[in-house]
Amino acid sequence: MSELTLQPNQELEITHIKPSRGWSALNLRDIWHYRELVYFLTWRDIKVRYKQTLLGAAWAVIRPLVTMIVFTLIFGHVAKLDSEGVPYELFTFTALLPWQLFSKALSDTSRSMVSNRSMITKIYFPRLVIPFSSIISGLVDFGIAFVILIGMMFYYGVKPTSAIWTLPLFLILALLTALGIGLWFSALNVQFRDVGYIIPFLTQVWLYATPVAYSAQIVSPKWQIVYALNPMAGVVQGFRWALLGTDLGADAATTLSVSILISILILISGLFYFRRMERTFADVV
Repeated sequence: MSELTLQPNQELEITHIKPSRGWSALNLRDIWHYRELVYFLTWRDIKVRYKQTLLGAAWAVIRPLVTMIVFTLIFGHVAKLDSEGVPYELFTFTALLPWQLFSKALSDTSRSMVSNRSMITKIYFPRLVIPFSSIISGLVDFGIAFVILIGMMFYYGVKPTSAIWTLPLFLILALLTALGIGLWFSALNVQFRDVGYIIPFLTQVWLYATPVAYSAQIVSPKWQIVYALNPMAGVVQGFRWALLGTDLGADAATTLSVSILISILILISGLFYFRRMERTFADVV
């Protein structure tokens, strides 16, 4: 065995290894380095979803269409809710697209760590890659359903507004919100599997707390700021405004700012909590 020989007046160099803190602890740069893995996992999720299905990609259209029909019958014809001068079918379907993108991204992200347990226990890679890839695959369903929406707008003679360029911004806000909450739930789901039962219930309640089947204008002006604490309220309102020209309300800038701020806070807290817990994933999952 070789021995370390020190020269006169020579001192050993000591390296202190400390856990990273702040933004560096997130190592978001790793996601870019593993971008090929993100692409592979996203493509795998898309293929598995349609591989052995009877109707294939048609499910991306069937879900919002059936939901639209149910909402139209109950809220449009029976309850006769206001649709701000837009045909109720179009009013609802327009809101369902960003909502279903959000709900699918939230569901897939929350279950992503448990669903990929075989990968987590065998090889090393940044664990954030899994939830990031989970939210992207839902864009395929959204794109298919969006084609149907364009057809409905043509049928009802409704032209998109000049603010249509803002649609990607509202979609990004929906995905960031889903990612932030999904990071919390995906980490919790590794330790507490009953979190998987909470997600569908939470999504169902959240649907009725979001102006999908009704107009946000029915909410009293003094409660609009509180209502904006739901980031998806801002997404759905903004999506309708950009496509159909519906009213955003008198305090649109304030309420939208609140929704964006809440979404960012959820995302940042979710990232730090996920990074804190990921060291235990391989042992617990």
